[in-house]
Amino acid sequence: MQQYDLMVVGGGPGGYVAAIRAAQLGFKTALVEKQHLGGVCLNWGCIPTKSLLRGADIAHMLKEAEHFGFTFDSLSFDINKLVKHSRSVANKLSGGVAYLMQKNNIKVIDGTATVADKCRLDVNHNGTVTQYRSNHIILATGARARNLPNIEIDGDLIWGAREAMTPTTLPGSLLVIGGGAIGVEFASLYNDLGTDVTLIEAAERITPAEDAEISSLAQKSFSQRGIKVLTSTLVQAVEGAGDQAMAIINGPDGERRQKFDQVILAVGIQGNIEGLGLENLGVKTENSFLVADPYGKTNLVGLYAIGDVSGAPWLAHKASHEAIVCVEKIAGIETAEPLNKNRVPGCTYCRPQIASVGLTEAQAKGAGHNIRVGRSSLNSNGKALAINEAEGLVKTVFDANSGELLGAHMIGPEVTEQIQGFGIAQQLAATEHDLAHTIYAHPTVSESMHESVLDSLGVAIHQ
Repeated sequence: MQQYDLMVVGGGPGGYVAAIRAAQLGFKTALVEKQHLGGVCLNWGCIPTKSLLRGADIAHMLKEAEHFGFTFDSLSFDINKLVKHSRSVANKLSGGVAYLMQKNNIKVIDGTATVADKCRLDVNHNGTVTQYRSNHIILATGARARNLPNIEIDGDLIWGAREAMTPTTLPGSLLVIGGGAIGVEFASLYNDLGTDVTLIEAAERITPAEDAEISSLAQKSFSQRGIKVLTSTLVQAVEGAGDQAMAIINGPDGERRQKFDQVILAVGIQGNIEGLGLENLGVKTENSFLVADPYGKTNLVGLYAIGDVSGAPWLAHKASHEAIVCVEKIAGIETAEPLNKNRVPGCTYCRPQIASVGLTEAQAKGAGHNIRVGRSSLNSNGKALAINEAEGLVKTVFDANSGELLGAHMIGPEVTEQIQGFGIAQQLAATEHDLAHTIYAHPTVSESMHESVLDSLGVAIHQ
């Protein structure tokens, strides 16, 4: 039986980072992966969707080109070339992960793993089972799209994210079920590429995890773009109707039926915990996810869980950070700090982009904070006006007593790049006075971050 100091199951952004950090710390390390290094994020999630959304951005820019003096006699678009670009980026990065495994002397084991006993893994590769022992086993098996009891992804009329990223033709009409981050990204993408999009969300607003003001602005923007947004609405069923899908929709105005060329189901995810043998070992789970402490430890000695399989927030950067925390704790590094979920930034790459970190205004009030709120609209920002992207808002939430930055919420151009500034401020415990006295470059869209802080203190200059 082969022996390793530490073994990782799953080669996504949590798993491969855990393996690299373990190898750096001197552990004899192996990683088990059944399909593609890089996981769903790199191969079928974060990276390829951003490649596609870049194409959507270009489509939008071309539509707005006349505003800047450009006109076109003819213009064509080939969806297959955009998809090919997306896949080539994913393949290149997956190969990069393989190189990192080799560079760090990490053994990559192909196959499907089962936790056979404490500190033991069985790996099945093409019917041959090999046994391994390891003092520490980290599960980073990720998650997959969740179906509804009455609506399931079939890869034909009803797509999941994977099918939505590899279309061969653009649908004329599209129903997106689910108004969370994945749903609004696909709604935005296909709308910019010319598809007639309807977006349905069961909650009262789209992007329900975001601050209510940001959600309201996103919904207004989507509606102005021609996306039909239906909230407080359920899709009761989707039935085949020839080469189209018939959706039975139940909302505030009652029930109706409508045909669509395509449906995307984006209603959340469930953890990949099946087939791991965990039920035989009494490993605790909750709602399809593994239960782990802030350092990734499960209730079974020597077994750890990180990333999507260990619960929300389901984000690649959260998984990578958990990987470092988990491995450094195993190694006995005293500076290893548990993950603070309030400091995990969230980014949604629709148009306009949405980004946030920390508590919403409602959450801050609910937690008992006496708060000060600052706001800065991008319609008073010189750079945003110059690039004709002045639709947006920066909102900051501070504790009125201590000046602590409790949360920051943004909607507008490239806010997914800017949110890191507020994340760093939180990590360094910067107060609103520290941020107010920070010099922001001009002209930049990020000046609105500064203006929002000033507004919280009642000294905004450009509002």
